[in-house]
Amino acid sequence: MHIVVCIKQVPDSAQIRVHPVTNTIMRQGVPAIINPYDLFALEEALCLKDKHGGTVTVITMGPPQAEAALRKALSFGADDAILITDRAFAGADTLATSFALASAIRQIQKNMPVDMVFTGKQTIDGDTAQVGPGVAKRLDMQLLTYVSKIVAVKPEASEIVVERRAEGGVQLLKTSLPCLVTVLEGNNQMRFANMPNMFRAARHPLKLWNREEAGIADDDIVKIGLKGSPTVVSKVFAPTPKSERAEMIEVESGDPKDMAVTVLSKMFTRFPAVEKEIAKRAR
Repeated sequence: MHIVVCIKQVPDSAQIRVHPVTNTIMRQGVPAIINPYDLFALEEALCLKDKHGGTVTVITMGPPQAEAALRKALSFGADDAILITDRAFAGADTLATSFALASAIRQIQKNMPVDMVFTGKQTIDGDTAQVGPGVAKRLDMQLLTYVSKIVAVKPEASEIVVERRAEGGVQLLKTSLPCLVTVLEGNNQMRFANMPNMFRAARHPLKLWNREEAGIADDDIVKIGLKGSPTVVSKVFAPTPKSERAEMIEVESGDPKDMAVTVLSKMFTRFPAVEKEIAKRAR
C-alpha cells in the first residue's frame, strides 16, 4: 500500500504580525512550522503503514527552505519526500496549487501506484480547505472530507471505511481505493521522532522537482503560479482589539435559576433587539 501525504510549511500563526502601514503579513523573524492539520494526516498515514505495511511518501510545494518540513516528516517515520520547487510556482492560489500537486502525484504514480492521498482539512495560513478536494478532482479520485476516524482499510478489497463529521452528526462512509482523505484535527496525536529516524531524515536524499520534473508541460505553465491564480488578496488586516472589558455580574443566591435570570435581564437591558428576536421565535 502506497500513501502520499501532502503537507505545507506555514508561518507560525501565533507569532504573525501585520504591518501597520502596508497591511501585509510580516514574515521576517517568524518561525516556519508544518501546518498543524497536516500532522494529523501524516500520523494517520503512519498508523496505516504500521498496521498494513507499505510506503508513505510526503510531498510539498514551496521554496527551498520547505526542505526542513520534509525532513521533519521523515523523522516521524515517512519513507520518502519530494519538494516541488520552482520560481514558476510563486504566487499560486488554491487552484494553481492543486494543479501542481496533482501533476506531481501523477509522476509518482508512474513509478509506484498510489492507493491513498492524505491531506489536512485546511492550512492555517489560508483556511480555504480547497486544495485537497481540488487534487482529488484533478486525479479523478474518490473524495472523503472532514474525516474524524478511519474505521477500517482493506487493501485486498481496495476498500476504506471512515467516519466523517457532518452538520448535525457523523456519517459512516465506505468507498473504493484509490481515494483522497482530508483529516480533521484531534483524532490522533503526532508520535515523537525516534533517534534512528532522525539520523535517517538528516541523511535522506530529498527529491527536488522543478516544473518539468513535476510533469507540467510548457502548455500548462498558464495553470501554475500567478498566471494560474484567479484569486487576488485585496487586503490583509489585524482584528481590532476590544477595548471594552468583561463585566462582572454578582448574584446573591447560588441558585442557577437566579443566576440565569440575572444574566438574561442584564443582556436584554443592554440589547433589547435580542429580547424581541427571542420572543418572536418563541411564538
